[in-house]
Amino acid sequence: MGARILVCEDDVKHAELVRRYLEREGHTTVIVRDGRTAIDEVRRHQPDLLILDLMMPGIDGLEVCRILRAERDLPILMVTARSTESDLVLGLDLGADDYLTKPCSPRELMARVRALLRRAQRTGIPDDLGPVDKLRVDDLVVDPIRHQVSVGAILVECTAGEFALLEVLAGQPDRVFTRQQLLQLTQGQDRYITGRTIDFHVSNLRKKLEVDPRRPSRIVTVFGVGYKLTGGSGDS
Repeated sequence: MGARILVCEDDVKHAELVRRYLEREGHTTVIVRDGRTAIDEVRRHQPDLLILDLMMPGIDGLEVCRILRAERDLPILMVTARSTESDLVLGLDLGADDYLTKPCSPRELMARVRALLRRAQRTGIPDDLGPVDKLRVDDLVVDPIRHQVSVGAILVECTAGEFALLEVLAGQPDRVFTRQQLLQLTQGQDRYITGRTIDFHVSNLRKKLEVDPRRPSRIVTVFGVGYKLTGGSGDS
């Protein structure tokens, strides 16, 4: 079944191109031209995914992302003509789940959309389907059913992308995963997605979970290989 996807894009030609490709895959697509309308549309109709341009009139994409992320766990794909690493970091810090720079191929865009929708479906399992074990690594608890992360008694807010990554790592503590393995396990087999998003999600999770993010003891880098989740006393 197709998803309901909101596209916030003030470039009319680009918005219509995105609409055609989304509707070709069976999705219902709504186009808005500015940030304020995007916020109102999300609040009223609760779409399954938001494709959000960074450069918007009035309220820009970064502010839209910040406002909506504080209200709900909506998958957000940020698309922008800006290509600097600082823009990418800021977008992910504010809660975007993935990031594409223009010009991007429609094929790549659709691969990202499919990956985000699959990930949202995996984390949206209803409670009545039976018990699912919480994942515990010392005082860190990942609850797949409630889509919650806690350290001790403190709840930690995570984006869908951060949660998917942490769920994989917590499922096999102390196992070292390569970036490619993490991409496949969190976003499927879409080969157009790079490892940079994994690195930024790790960076954001360290800020939320580590006592000292500069010297991480939970999400540990294994140099030349990838990442692993430890009990909090490993090497950095």
